[in-house]
Amino acid sequence: MDWMIVGGTVLRDGVLAAGEVALSGGFIAAEAAGSVRRFDATGLLVMPGLVDIHGDAHERQMQPRPGIGFPAALGMRDSAAQLLAAGITTACLGVTLSWEPGLRGIDAWRATLAAVEAARAGAGCDLRIHCRFEADNLDALDELLADMAAGRVHLLAFNDHTPGIVRRIADPAKAAAYAARAGVKAADFIALAQRAAAMRPDVPAARQRLADAARAHAIPMLSHDDATPAMRAEFRALGAAVCEFPMSEAVAEAARAEGEAVVMGAPNVVRGGSHMGWASAAPLAERGLVTVLASDYYWPAMLEAAFVMEGRGVLDLARAWALVSANPAAAAGLADRGRIAPGLRGDVVVVDAASRAPVATFAAGQLAWLAPGAVARIG
Repeated sequence: MDWMIVGGTVLRDGVLAAGEVALSGGFIAAEAAGSVRRFDATGLLVMPGLVDIHGDAHERQMQPRPGIGFPAALGMRDSAAQLLAAGITTACLGVTLSWEPGLRGIDAWRATLAAVEAARAGAGCDLRIHCRFEADNLDALDELLADMAAGRVHLLAFNDHTPGIVRRIADPAKAAAYAARAGVKAADFIALAQRAAAMRPDVPAARQRLADAARAHAIPMLSHDDATPAMRAEFRALGAAVCEFPMSEAVAEAARAEGEAVVMGAPNVVRGGSHMGWASAAPLAERGLVTVLASDYYWPAMLEAAFVMEGRGVLDLARAWALVSANPAAAAGLADRGRIAPGLRGDVVVVDAASRAPVATFAAGQLAWLAPGAVARIG
């Protein structure tokens, strides 16, 4: 079914202006072709669909409480519906592949990949895998390399949470919390963490193998939680051209000096600062030091963050929206989306600016989600 979105204010070429958007054959078209359905966007904004480069909220659908799991297929179905309701048309699901068992272990990795692949055709939202590989998880290295070669991985992030975990598990309460997430006893989790830490000498060679494979298969690479400019330089040398969640302003400055994308969380913007006590994303985005806002752990934050940025008075809505659409698409190597232009994917979100809420989400040219009461806008 082809569509014509009429009567709204369209974000096109960095400008908001009255206009129409034609969707045909899954793509944005220069004009309608033949018989089409019409969506009346009068009084609404017609914006590029949101592109989420890093979001792990799907984990809550798999394990809503520590140790309480549900089938991955059920969780993925619910995740896709929530994504579309948030205006997200491309979701790079941050799937952690860790030495930890349970939610972030190898079995969960396999189940999540299978669930995404089974759901993809009917999900509406374009579901992609952003592998967050824990540095010391060398037991899973060969399997990940095979998955990359098979086209099952779309982004590769270098994570390194093991040193922090090893420090924290000295506190019995924190060890118990990690163990609950992993579904094992605290003593067993501590032993697993110590075993992983013992593999540290082999990490550099493993990272090089992953980087070589990512380049061979054209998989964009990201570094995660870079603490210093020197650390950023190390990952840059591996080919990781995206810096996500830098731990200081100096790291963001170093990345931008090299023309690299810098990712921070949309929840940081919406909440007015980092829940971890790190840099505040909004002022860094206004200075051009943050170029991408990701959902991180809360999907509705992306759309809301664009309006929060506009309300601060430095960026207009068009520039703020680029942080959640065009810029993440470019960082993820997806040149076919993130903007409204002929020939690009038909990913559009129709938004009520007054309530900062999606009214309709079109994905790959089809109406994928509709707010209650909006059916009257269809003709």
